[in-house]
Amino acid sequence: MTEQAVRKPALREKAASEFKEFAALSLYLYVCLGAVVLFKSATLQQAGIGYTAWGIAAVKALLLAKFMLVGRAMHLGKRFRDRALIWPTLYHSLLFLILLLVLTTLEELFVGLIHHRAMADSLAHVVGSTFLQGFSVCLIIFLILVPYSAFVCLGEVLGEREVARLFFVSRSVNPSARERPAS
Repeated sequence: MTEQAVRKPALREKAASEFKEFAALSLYLYVCLGAVVLFKSATLQQAGIGYTAWGIAAVKALLLAKFMLVGRAMHLGKRFRDRALIWPTLYHSLLFLILLLVLTTLEELFVGLIHHRAMADSLAHVVGSTFLQGFSVCLIIFLILVPYSAFVCLGEVLGEREVARLFFVSRSVNPSARERPAS
């Protein structure tokens, strides 16, 4: 077997694994952003304003998922590994929030440049036009990132396959996990 033939399945497996991670993360973000869009739509409808942006939520979910995978590839948020899981989870969430804000800002500035928008208009598309809107958007994104970060941090401790098995397959305790001493 040639060296190239040996490498292809590994590359194919890695691509499939990354696609699954991208798809799952996109779906998670779409559900979360969809809930926000649904709430916003219901609130505006009560005020007599029609609003639905499901397509925007889907595109935004795909874009944010890609940004988050870039952050994971850069090993962002790997600090505080030796502490209780809450600290690396919060740290990971905060760093990913900052990453998403920076990359989304760059994306909006680029789109604004293409559409000949003023910089202030492009920046308003990122988090809103007022401080309160910006703060609430950041808080919502941070709260969306906490469960994701907890899943990632727990995966670093138990292994991603074990965490996925516990969440999505079976809660029965793995016999090797029972033998671990409680710390």
